[in-house]
Amino acid sequence: MIPDIAIGGVLLPGLLVLAIVSLVLTVGILRLLATVGLAPRFGARPLLEIATFTFVYVLLMQFLPFGNLS
Repeated sequence: MIPDIAIGGVLLPGLLVLAIVSLVLTVGILRLLATVGLAPRFGARPLLEIATFTFVYVLLMQFLPFGNLS
């Protein structure tokens, strides 16, 4: 179970915090791909964005101590 996180006295669901962190990491990865020149090689940009976000989100859930899927 992913615990709630208290920020300034406000409880935020753990999954929401993971989603925000995943979104920030996804933006960074997509900018890196655009800088290197690999982004245009993918046919559908929205599919690349969704796949990258999903991949990062699942990796965070798997490797953080409180976010085990199994």
